[in-house]
Amino acid sequence: MAWNEPGNNGNDPDPWGGGGRRGGGNQGPPDIDEVIRNLLGRFGILGGGSKGGSGGGKKASGKGMSGGLLAGFVVVALVVWGFLGFYIVDEAERAVVLRFGRVLDNTVTPGLHWNPPLVDEVNKVNVSELNSKEYQNRAMLTTDENIIDIVVTVQYRIDDPVKYVIAVQDPERSLDNASESAIRHVVGGNFMDQILTEGRPLVAADVHDRLQNYMDLYNTGIYISQVNVAAVNPPEAVRPAFEDVIEAREDEQRAQNQAQQYANRVIPEARGEAQRQIEQANAYKEEVIARAEGDASRFDQLLLEYQKAPEVTRQRMYIDSIQDVMTASSKIMIDVEGGNNMLYVPLDKILEQNTSVTGAARPRSAAEWRDFADELVPYLPNISSGAIDASRLSDARSGVSRP
Repeated sequence: MAWNEPGNNGNDPDPWGGGGRRGGGNQGPPDIDEVIRNLLGRFGILGGGSKGGSGGGKKASGKGMSGGLLAGFVVVALVVWGFLGFYIVDEAERAVVLRFGRVLDNTVTPGLHWNPPLVDEVNKVNVSELNSKEYQNRAMLTTDENIIDIVVTVQYRIDDPVKYVIAVQDPERSLDNASESAIRHVVGGNFMDQILTEGRPLVAADVHDRLQNYMDLYNTGIYISQVNVAAVNPPEAVRPAFEDVIEAREDEQRAQNQAQQYANRVIPEARGEAQRQIEQANAYKEEVIARAEGDASRFDQLLLEYQKAPEVTRQRMYIDSIQDVMTASSKIMIDVEGGNNMLYVPLDKILEQNTSVTGAARPRSAAEWRDFADELVPYLPNISSGAIDASRLSDARSGVSRP
């Protein structure tokens, strides 16, 4: 029967160490203070000694732990606590230390450091890594009430680790929200054709500037390195039409490039040809002037000679004139002894015919001309062999007349 049941009459002892009935056999709950003292005595926290109560003390049960062992546990705990305070900061990292929630003045540089655990909170931040995030925005409305799909890539790094850890609760989420806002604002302020064609660099630059302003305003400590517009697509329903427009623009640009290439090739050639003609004209001018000055000087010299000997000079001028005329003429006059002394012989035709048939060269020396004159004798009437003087024939061929 349980000790606290109505029929127990104090036979079963009190399990809490209360010694049965209390206060003249009246049943009641155990003494709480006595129960606590008994539990402490069992675990040896009070050193295992006897404790007296109101009705007499009892000796605590169990063997207590010695004070030296307790001190050993304390030393081991302190060693473990101190060892947990060591940490290493990498070369690309900086550490922000919070002591009881307060930020220390300086950020922790790379190396081995120690801070008391459970007192200081160490937050490591990578400040050298270039992070990248891609944002796919669909069904964005432009200023001309068209809808496009755009993909933007944002590259960033952490510039101020203290602001990154302390100023904003979730910097990455703030970056996502700010990027969405900047992209929608810039796309909403541009036309669809501009964004799809040559306006991509401008859109990326505007998003970069606006997003950096947001990050500075929020004190996130994030520096936006670069913003790229990876892809811009029109809605599926009108995509073929926009692709045709883009191809037409590319054809236009290609035609302009070809025309510019042709102009770059033709214009220098035309300028060179014009310069060549100018130089030729200048050379002809100098030649004509020099020839005219030479003729004038020769005429002056000839006039002086004429004044000294008019008859001789006149005859010499006549011979020179006849030589010039006969040299330029294809007709050849031969001086033949006896008979008609003005015999016309188509010598040039005969020479050309003889050369084309025999392959021989034209006569050069007097002996060759003499042989050639002997060959002409059968063709000349009333002329015997040797009647033609080879020297005269040679002089006649060259247009020189002998007396």
